[in-house]
Amino acid sequence: MNHVKEYRQQRGLSQLKLAQAVGVARQTINLIENDKYNPSLKLCLGLAKTLGTDLNSLFWEE
Repeated sequence: MNHVKEYRQQRGLSQLKLAQAVGVARQTINLIENDKYNPSLKLCLGLAKTLGTDLNSLFWEE
């Protein structure tokens, strides 16, 4: 479970806009949000930066 979808929606971004911002396909964002793809560290860092948060908040499950 990750929080990519929640942060994306809070920022008012579509999957496509987020994908363009981090340089991947929209389908990749969809797979990440549905826990069907494990992104690279580089992509995780890009997502966190774009979404204005840190890795722990974005991917850590308590």
